[in-house]
Amino acid sequence: MDALLREYLPIVIFIAIAIGLGVVLILAAAVLAVRNPDAEKVSAYECGFNAFDDARMKFDVRFYLVSILFIIFDLEIAFLFPWAVAFADMSMLAFWSMMVFLAVLTVGFAYEWKKGALEWE
Repeated sequence: MDALLREYLPIVIFIAIAIGLGVVLILAAAVLAVRNPDAEKVSAYECGFNAFDDARMKFDVRFYLVSILFIIFDLEIAFLFPWAVAFADMSMLAFWSMMVFLAVLTVGFAYEWKKGALEWE
């Protein structure tokens, strides 16, 4: 049991340091922050411009396409990290299955690019 606890000690220390640093930074911001609000600082601000319409207005479909592309490639990276860590212990089947996965994503990206989903008119 003692050896098991010793294996988790670095994780506990890392979590303690992370929580301690977070608390210190939050307290430093609360203590040292300059509180000088004016109308411009407290006004509503979204996406680089002032809010101008109802919150339920329709967005252009290109916003959704870009967000879907971001999610796809973000998931690709999330799959690549554990694959790269275990690369030395992998079989050829694991290697080629990842190559097929990357090829499918590349073909999808090329299709989106050809269709103009990334173009802003």
